[in-house]
Amino acid sequence: MTRPPSTDAHGTPPREVYRVDWLPGTDVLHGTCHCGAEHADQDPVSMWEWMLAHPRGHAVSSPQEDSR
Repeated sequence: MTRPPSTDAHGTPPREVYRVDWLPGTDVLHGTCHCGAEHADQDPVSMWEWMLAHPRGHAVSSPQEDSR
């Protein structure tokens, strides 16, 4: 029996991982969405609203764009 590709070995669907780090010495939070987009904000509520609004506002630049 094969499982659908959208599940792990236990049949659990994949989870989205969100990461929020505090930048020491500042009031700034740095967030990284599961899609790789990054955002900085001082307000934790605004940070989570941005995270949960995926994909709205989550433009991820390509490496070529970063080198310009």
